[in-house]
Amino acid sequence: MAASIFHRITGGALSVVGLAVLTWWLAALSGGSETYASFTKVATSIPGKIVLIGLTWAFLQHLFSGIRHLVLDTGQGFELGVNKTFAVLTFVASVLLTAALWWYLLGVAK
Repeated sequence: MAASIFHRITGGALSVVGLAVLTWWLAALSGGSETYASFTKVATSIPGKIVLIGLTWAFLQHLFSGIRHLVLDTGQGFELGVNKTFAVLTFVASVLLTAALWWYLLGVAK
């Protein structure tokens, strides 16, 4: 049940927050170097990184949960043990992949 609820929540978050950040980024790109510098300053601040890390996790959680739902739509994975394991794996995979991606971005890309 939690995986399904998080699937809806992350979809909504990506639609609202993700679209707002994407729109702001595109407007900053088209606004010139000063506008883009102000966007970069906010995006690289601690709160900005928290939002971007949260959006990364939301995207990955939504993606893996969507794959889970796709498998369920084929009629597979309805056994209680398999279903619970698959649901837990969506959370574990999204957290681990988010951590690995941001560890790389913050460590190597510096």
